[in-house]
Amino acid sequence: MKHLIFFCGHAGAGKTTLAKRLFAPLMHASHEPFCLLDKDTLYGAYSAAAIGALTGDPHDRDSPLFIEHFRDPEYRCLLDTAADNLALGVSVVVVAPLTREVRGSRLFDRAWLGIGEDVKIRVVWVQVDEDVARERIVARGDPNDAYKLAHWEDYRQRLFVPDAALAQTLVMFDNTAPDDAAREALLARLLA
Repeated sequence: MKHLIFFCGHAGAGKTTLAKRLFAPLMHASHEPFCLLDKDTLYGAYSAAAIGALTGDPHDRDSPLFIEHFRDPEYRCLLDTAADNLALGVSVVVVAPLTREVRGSRLFDRAWLGIGEDVKIRVVWVQVDEDVARERIVARGDPNDAYKLAHWEDYRQRLFVPDAALAQTLVMFDNTAPDDAAREALLARLLA
């Protein structure tokens, strides 16, 4: 059985850190090869060059221009790369916000994802309180977060918390200060 595991959530939730921490244990426990596809690693430099050529600001990752013209193609390429790996027999961990796709339950739509019934899908919603996320964003000092911080009130209007019905389809994970037991329980849920 191949696995497609998404680590989704808002900026500062710790998606990448959590996914990387669980990566080796996932391979060990499942006895399967995995690849890690992080949206920022795969498309960050390209998108920075493209948006920089258009606006003069390569870190303009949250502006309406970026969201309207770059966001969806980045995600489509990310998901197509995941489907290619799965078709080759390699399980995939995807790290990206994917908030629209979570909200619309697109990440369970096998036809939209381009994957077959032989793939087990898990969507982890990684969450922390807004103030914790903002502290983490400030602390990491990533220039790509400048727009978020400069327009925090606008940015926070786009934030959402899955409602009870949606949360039932997700693996909810509070990443404020997880201990080893919480991460082990998450691992077990991912492979159950």
